[in-house]
Amino acid sequence: MRVNPVYHQTSDKLQQELDWITNAKRDSECFGPLYKKYHEQIFRYVYQRMDDQELAFDVTSQVFVKAISNLHKYEYRGVPFSSWLYRIAKSELYQAFRDRKARKTINVESMHLFEMIEELEEEDSSENKIRLMKSLRLLKTNDLQIIELRFFERRSYREIGNVLEITENNAKVKAFRALERLKNLVMNKQTS
Repeated sequence: MRVNPVYHQTSDKLQQELDWITNAKRDSECFGPLYKKYHEQIFRYVYQRMDDQELAFDVTSQVFVKAISNLHKYEYRGVPFSSWLYRIAKSELYQAFRDRKARKTINVESMHLFEMIEELEEEDSSENKIRLMKSLRLLKTNDLQIIELRFFERRSYREIGNVLEITENNAKVKAFRALERLKNLVMNKQTS
């Protein structure tokens, strides 16, 4: 699987980001570069999971408000700052679902479907895409989130572990098991 360079950073970029964080901890006015760098990613993450663009903007705004107000709690763990933002976004999404403000949706691009089908060792056809989409809707939330982070956003296992607050090894195991459950669902759809 190819790595998405948007989400993976060099040590120089991580250091620059750490400098921004240090400055923003001293003065919240310095949070701008982090906001500029991650706003679009967080918005896409939120919007892909709900059916309301306006609410997605609201949830994304809430993510950044919480990030600024809790920045003093942030601890660098060797992964991009976005991992921390994704944890906040996940929490805000769940809150929106609990408050019944949003309906959960799955919104994936066709290129990602090709990769999923390839990973599932399936023939690339429109019938397989339909089966895959139906099967994704049947996955439990935790499995779906791991698959989205790994295959749609091409996050490393280390980043996935950080987002989900589990170890890197646990992220690998959970991703493998989620993919196995998805394969089983796809195969059951094929025979039914």
